[in-house]
Amino acid sequence: MSTVKKIIDFPEVDSSFRMIDVGRKRVTHRRAVASGTIMVGSVAFKKIKEKSLPKGDVLALAEVAGITGAKKTPDLIPMCHTLPLDQVSIHCVPQEPDAVTVYCQVVAHAKTGVEMEAVTGVQAALATIWDLVKGTEPNLTIGAVRLLVKEGGKSGLWVNPDGIPDWLAAQLPDRQTMKGVKAAIFVMSDRAAAGTYEDKSGALLKELLLGDGADIVEYKVIPDDGEVIAAAMCDTQKSQRPKLIIASGGTGPGPRDVTPDVLDKICDRMLEGFGEVLRRESAAFTDTAWLSRMRAGMMGETLVVALPGSSKAVGECWEILRPFMAHALRMIEGQGHGGKS
Repeated sequence: MSTVKKIIDFPEVDSSFRMIDVGRKRVTHRRAVASGTIMVGSVAFKKIKEKSLPKGDVLALAEVAGITGAKKTPDLIPMCHTLPLDQVSIHCVPQEPDAVTVYCQVVAHAKTGVEMEAVTGVQAALATIWDLVKGTEPNLTIGAVRLLVKEGGKSGLWVNPDGIPDWLAAQLPDRQTMKGVKAAIFVMSDRAAAGTYEDKSGALLKELLLGDGADIVEYKVIPDDGEVIAAAMCDTQKSQRPKLIIASGGTGPGPRDVTPDVLDKICDRMLEGFGEVLRRESAAFTDTAWLSRMRAGMMGETLVVALPGSSKAVGECWEILRPFMAHALRMIEGQGHGGKS
């Protein structure tokens, strides 16, 4: 029985608003960068650079106000969740002849994104500049407030399609984390192998790996038969030499779920940490995660990972593995261990 209680739906209540329930989301590293610009006029611009305005150093105070604004976002935006922010930074850039552009970066480990915190931080900084400048130049204009970058969670990295500054683009992670990696996909399913059930998990895996730049050298749907699975994986490992083999299906506690047992036999060594992190993080999605026998091991320099058979679980598991998979493959490649014959 599930230990998570269902959200109560109140009867005869027609509410126009509802705060999104993020209880079943994973805590991941979140980051957002936003920007906005204020036109201050040539006279005020000169005074800003000289720090000679009557109320003091405009840009320094704007930075403090931007940080405060980001932290106060849930108090200002009704449907925003209260998040423990790890870091907020504000950068104010004077731009000739009469403008100041404000950048705000917000970082958190949270279940939801921090883009509203970044946008609010920008606007608080811009409003503070307005307040300190208005006595010198009342004809002010704030504009071009936009989200530049956000990353974390299921959507991964998003970059504003209208373009971002070169300095920011140079700091972004490579979105094709698996570029050039030879990968093989095996789907273990009696029904799918017999053609009575459409393989969806393998198709999703292929889409995800191709999207990350991997080179798919093998894609097979085979029945839940230990000998067949072992032979197929060993043949592919010897002939194709993939860096990564991902198996989908057969990781449950049922009598036909034999994929983890196959990995125990064909791998040189097991990497217990993969199963541990997959079960721990998957528990955010489903209470039955602890029943799964997900695991990983090494066949020579090939990493073999066994995932559940549902497309939903595959997508969730790849979201968990993706941030460190490329690093894991580089470490394994440096080991130089020979595979079992």
